[in-house]
This record gives sequence, structure tokens and C-alpha cells, in this order.
Amino acid sequence: MRAVVQRVSRASVSVGGEVVGAIDEPGLMVLVGVTHDDTPAHAAKLAAKLWGLRVFDGPQAEASCSDLGAPLLVISQFTLYGDTRKGRRPSWLAAAPGPVAEPLVDEVVAALRRLGAHVETGRFGADMKVTLTNDGPITLILEI
Repeated sequence: MRAVVQRVSRASVSVGGEVVGAIDEPGLMVLVGVTHDDTPAHAAKLAAKLWGLRVFDGPQAEASCSDLGAPLLVISQFTLYGDTRKGRRPSWLAAAPGPVAEPLVDEVVAALRRLGAHVETGRFGADMKVTLTNDGPITLILEI
């Protein structure tokens, strides 16, 4: 499982001109990609990592979403497993197909919510438009 994580001041995702998920305060925007051998255990581990990732300024030191109650916007992103080593067209062979990936992205969201997170989402498989204000800028790649 792979995620691109950005600390944001705000972020939203729209489908067909309709906002389907948004956070209007500092938090994390997370693009999640799933590969063939990922499991619900990987999803739970990613959720715990995201919830505890210390990338915010806190009252005494670096703080996490869990410390601050900061929201997360989680969006599925199969292109994170695109392979561009050969030619000019990416290969998507490493990306898990929708029936495998969708339940695992849903499990990341569910695991975050079980931890107490406020989570907004995109719409799996849709043509989504993402708008964000990167804060810092801070952008990290997580591999589970």
C-alpha cells in the first residue's frame, strides 16, 4: 500500500462539479494506492501511521492528527502504482483492480474512523477534481 500525504490548510474533491469531500481546516490530504498483495492488515497499519504522523506544529512540539483532532481527506489513487521506467506510457500492472482496491481503501477510512479521526473521502473510480492548499509545503510518501 502506498500513500502520498500532504499537510494542507484546506482541501476538497469534486465529482461532476459537486463537492463530495472537503476539509476546511488544517489536516492531511491522502492519496492511497493499492497493489495486488495488500491486505486489511496493511490498511490498518497505514491508518495508524497517518493518524500518528507528526507533521503539525503543536503546543509543545511536533503534533499529529490524533494530537490535534485534525481531519483527513482520503482519495483513492491507482496511478500511484504506475510504472514509467519503459517508454512514454505508464504501465498500471502493479495497481490492484477495483474489486480488490476499493474495499482496502474503504478499510483505511474505516480504521481511521475507529481511531477517532474525522475523515472525508472522494468517490472510488470517479473522475475527481482535487483542490488543495499545501501547507509548508509538506509532502510525504508512505509505503506499507
